[in-house]
Amino acid sequence: MATQEELIAAIQLRLVPGVGDIIARSLIQYAGSAQAVWEYSKERLMAVPGVGLSVAQEIRANRELKKRAEQELKKCKEEGIAIYYYKDEAYPQRLKSFPDSPLLLFGKGNIECNPARMLAVVGTRKCSEFGKEFTRQLVERLKDMDCTLVSGLALGIDTAAHRAAVEFGLPTLGVLGHGFNTLYPYQNRTLAEDMQKKGGLLTEFLFASPPDAENFPKRNRIVAGLCDALVVVETALKGGARITAEIANAYNKDVMAVPGRPGDLQSLGCNYLIRENKAILINTPEDLVKDLNWQAGSSQKPIQQQLNFLLSEEDGRIVQFIRERRQAGIDEIAFGLGLEQSYLAFRLLELEFSGFLRALPGKIFEVKR
Repeated sequence: MATQEELIAAIQLRLVPGVGDIIARSLIQYAGSAQAVWEYSKERLMAVPGVGLSVAQEIRANRELKKRAEQELKKCKEEGIAIYYYKDEAYPQRLKSFPDSPLLLFGKGNIECNPARMLAVVGTRKCSEFGKEFTRQLVERLKDMDCTLVSGLALGIDTAAHRAAVEFGLPTLGVLGHGFNTLYPYQNRTLAEDMQKKGGLLTEFLFASPPDAENFPKRNRIVAGLCDALVVVETALKGGARITAEIANAYNKDVMAVPGRPGDLQSLGCNYLIRENKAILINTPEDLVKDLNWQAGSSQKPIQQQLNFLLSEEDGRIVQFIRERRQAGIDEIAFGLGLEQSYLAFRLLELEFSGFLRALPGKIFEVKR
């Protein structure tokens, strides 16, 4: 667990103009700690990949930011806000491997960042009654699945998901697009308090950060990174939930979508994701449980971690080849690995039956878990 001095140094880095999560993590990896970064000369800073002259100058010119970082840490202690540093074991491990994951997360409530299972449920703010009811039924189906539900605490589907989680006793995490000095939307203040009894709120933003519009796409990547699978209930073609689904796809997460009627504006995004093979179609909550192969009451590690031990060396090469490309056709795999197509087709079929791969139209394959 990070020391108080290391947390102050990390917060101080967050405050430097031009230093985002990717550069900050690169600096810390290169220097060995956030504290060590502040001891570097301008020349040593410029030797770090991704750090140019302007960033090095900003770091050297902003040593006085330490006082603001100390005030931020003090505020967190006063408000009962937990800090999750990306090098700590308590930091969400599902999120940690992505290069753009937050350097720091701040949390309120009774939060377990690394539960056995985590499902994201997202959708439009202008949802239908059908969307709300489907969301409620979906969450109810998961009440004995040892699952934590994550969403963005927005109005609409997000709110319906969090409320259902509270109703049915699931831990639920709301990812915010602002600091803990406020709560947006204000209509969810009571819900947010209820969520903290079993679950809570997470944000990457410092305490006084306002709910600016540019913060919410950043929030979406955390929702996508935290989960094992993501369900889109309703979303417009250019809706924020569709963006979250696209990010989840890029993170190699299982993405599922509830289909809607052609021409229904609030389902165009779901239908698009399904048509483009970016989401699995689910008609009922039971479809999700079957596709994820989740069993009631299980608290074991995710299936991918268990099954990886069962792969032969050759099958492991096939799965890794596809994983690195997100999707790959049989011709590409055969050429890339130097395998006969007839033999490869047999291995791919075996891997599909074993739950490792999902077959898509056009002899395209993707890693299922």
